[in-house]
Formats: sequence, C-alpha cells, structure tokens
Amino acid sequence: MVEMTRELLALMGVDHERLALEWVSSAEAARFAEMVTSFTEKVRKLGKSLLGVAA
Repeated sequence: MVEMTRELLALMGVDHERLALEWVSSAEAARFAEMVTSFTEKVRKLGKSLLGVAA
C-alpha cells in the first residue's frame, strides 16, 4: 500500500521521502515522539513541496 502511494505521489511530482509509515504501540509514547520529531526534521530539510505552487 505504501509503495503504491509513493508511486502516486511521484506522478504528482511529490518526493517519495515525504511519506512514511511506522507502526507504534500506544505504550511507546517516547518512540512515537522521537519518530515524529525525526520525520518533521527530514521534511523541513527537503524544503517546500512544489505541489500546489502555481506554474
């Protein structure tokens, strides 16, 4: 499912690195916070997406 979504994003011109899927237990609050922080930093480094920018 994730791979198909990445392919669709690519067709739309969105970098595949802007999508992530992770499984986290409700008992893993610290791990969840770490994953969200890490992904947020990654997306910020990628910069603004061109999706929605007028041509």
